[in-house]
Amino acid sequence: MKKFKRLFALLGAILLVLLYLSTLIFALMDSELATGMFKVSVAGTIIIPILLYGILLFYRLSGKDDSGESES
Repeated sequence: MKKFKRLFALLGAILLVLLYLSTLIFALMDSELATGMFKVSVAGTIIIPILLYGILLFYRLSGKDDSGESES
């Protein structure tokens, strides 16, 4: 479970940093394509942490602990 959490945390952090950078870049550009991509990157910045939290919550509630056994 620790490796699973660390992997998701690392991937989520990298993805969020990239989304923040792309949001900044798209905000400074003046193009129709940049406007659409700006909206997508802002939406991703909101949706991705929610999805990562939901995945971790579902995994925790499924009853699995670090040893792979289910809780009683």
